[in-house]
Amino acid sequence: MTDTPPSIAICPGSYDPITNGHLDVIARAAHIFDEVVVAVVNVSVRKNPPLFGIEERLAFIAEATAGMGNVRAEPFDVLVVDFARRCGAKAIVKGLRAISDFEYEFEMNQLNRIQAPDVDTLYVMASPQYSFLSSSGVKELATFGGTIDGLVPPRVATRLTEELTRRS
Repeated sequence: MTDTPPSIAICPGSYDPITNGHLDVIARAAHIFDEVVVAVVNVSVRKNPPLFGIEERLAFIAEATAGMGNVRAEPFDVLVVDFARRCGAKAIVKGLRAISDFEYEFEMNQLNRIQAPDVDTLYVMASPQYSFLSSSGVKELATFGGTIDGLVPPRVATRLTEELTRRS
């Protein structure tokens, strides 16, 4: 009998901050793979600087996924496929909410396949209650005093409110 290596996937993103939609995708990936690494990008070329530092984003994720024994969070600042290989992952798991997500993710998938044909990308359709949810939307709601309860973990909601109050 041969031992098969564990199946490992990464779930990359900025997670600034992590939302309940992110957690839904992570939990679903955790049911499919032996191990899930939540890959938190520490350098972003397409977005504004993060509201929360890398250590705080990692702490939010660790707290929110504490009940998921096969999930851990790590920062990365290289190509996502290089990070996947470094972790021993053969899969990148991403959530899709709408057609606009598909267009961007399709392009990224094609570029990643050129770089690393051995790393597949799997897409999980957003659960209906999270199909509209994004970190930027949550930040905008919080900025203008909207209710974010139920959209993000409780600790994130508290810190987001504190941070946005401090900055205004």
